[in-house]
Amino acid sequence: MTISDSLVTEFIFLGLTDVPEIQILLFLLFLLIYIITLLGNIGIIMITRITPHLQTPMYFFLSNLSFIDLCYSSTITPKLLENLLVEVKSISFIGCIVQLYVFASMATIESLLLSVMAYDRYVAICNPLLYTVTITKRICIQLVCAAFLGGFLQSAIQTGFTFRLSYCGSNEIKHFYCDIPPLLKLSCSDTLINEIVIFICGSFTSLGCLLVILMSYAYIISSILRIHSTEGRCKIFSTCGSHLLVVILFYATILFTYFRPTSTYSLSRDRVVSVFYTVVIPMLNPLIYSLRNQEVKDSMRTVIKRKICSHYCQ
Repeated sequence: MTISDSLVTEFIFLGLTDVPEIQILLFLLFLLIYIITLLGNIGIIMITRITPHLQTPMYFFLSNLSFIDLCYSSTITPKLLENLLVEVKSISFIGCIVQLYVFASMATIESLLLSVMAYDRYVAICNPLLYTVTITKRICIQLVCAAFLGGFLQSAIQTGFTFRLSYCGSNEIKHFYCDIPPLLKLSCSDTLINEIVIFICGSFTSLGCLLVILMSYAYIISSILRIHSTEGRCKIFSTCGSHLLVVILFYATILFTYFRPTSTYSLSRDRVVSVFYTVVIPMLNPLIYSLRNQEVKDSMRTVIKRKICSHYCQ
């Protein structure tokens, strides 16, 4: 089966709702969320790049995570906003392939980056004397490059297997973007192999990364409990708490969506969960890191004061 063999030339999204009044309200809400997402993630990237004392591995990984969240959100939200204003919510066959590939790439890269960030915190807290030797600039770049390579490779496999199927019947996707589960339900081919591929790839990436994160935090918590200073414990909890909260939000929705049989998918329930991890989480990540991280908050205040001072001095 090749792309040219498919009888479907475009897909129609059923979207979140067909009630015009609700569509307008959702458009305004998602537009606000998208603006906050852009400002928040661009802000994190700029702050970590221009502030000297934030030139550390932890903030290098954080800036890359913000970049992924920007791409992640921009793959879905602009098309969602457009579809809330038009009557026919269509996307071309090739457009659907591109959207799925980019979305799956960004989701996988984010999963890998979260595990890299957990390993970074493990080394910093459990082996502080070896941190500068273990987590060098070269190692940081290699880890990020490996995350990107892994994300692009897995997405190519998932996308290739999804669009090798025949789409010869209805072209209405019961969703608001091109995702694997609704496309599998739409196909008139046997999807057993696809479900196996999803499970295998997911086991090597999402579940594998989650295992690394859980093991890292098991050691981190063990080290924290051995610290007698209350101030020291609070500082470490403050540093790790943001990352752990982001991990919980991301993996809870991903595991719920992709690691169950297609026969159990519910249109209304899955669309709500999908909105959360495609639109809301990319907005929450920079807010969580900026509100819970004292260094980031102090850096933001310093930059804002400098800008205000520079403006009035001129």
